Amino acid sequence: MPRSKHSPTQSFVPIKEVRENVIILEDGSFRAVLMVSTINIALKSEDERSALLMQFQSFLNTIDFSIQIFMESRELDIRPYLQLLEEQHKKQENELLRIQITEYIGFIKKYTENVNIMTKAFFVIIPYSPSMVGAKKSSGSSFFSKSTKEEKTEASKRSFEEHRTQLSQRVTVVEQGLRRCGLRTATLGSEEIKELFYNLFNPGEERTGVIN
Repeated sequence: MPRSKHSPTQSFVPIKEVRENVIILEDGSFRAVLMVSTINIALKSEDERSALLMQFQSFLNTIDFSIQIFMESRELDIRPYLQLLEEQHKKQENELLRIQITEYIGFIKKYTENVNIMTKAFFVIIPYSPSMVGAKKSSGSSFFSKSTKEEKTEASKRSFEEHRTQLSQRVTVVEQGLRRCGLRTATLGSEEIKELFYNLFNPGEERTGVIN
């Protein structure tokens, strides 16, 4: 069935829910998101570059599951920085420093009029797809296997925790491999994941928000 042209943006995103730092997709698969620091490899010596590349290749060869590397590029909002400078200008009693701050503010404004200052963030998305064998066995209805609502809820919780544990093990493998490459990592929490998706689908908005 075709979607209405007035459908909300999140209706096009195959996310069922974000729960306890885990993305659960409509197909039942799980995703975790790591934010990863960067290394300016151009500043490294030839030997250091070769060592980094070999280490990264070794990391890729050690994992037996796919990962996705995602880069978010966003125009940097310079206004908070300019506002901070304006506040410092008002507080400054030294006339020479006041003049220097005024000139610096003018330089920043003129520079940003002609050049878009971009900020980049890098993420690694780690997947886990639960086995469907058990789900298929329990999907058939049976007169002798009726469950109460509470039992089904408890079974769902246990299933989620089991799958999250499997995903966490993959996250640990990726974190250790990236750290050996000299990269720092941080797992995004639920609110950070929601904010990331909100900003991706609402790039023109100044204020960040979350998907309900």
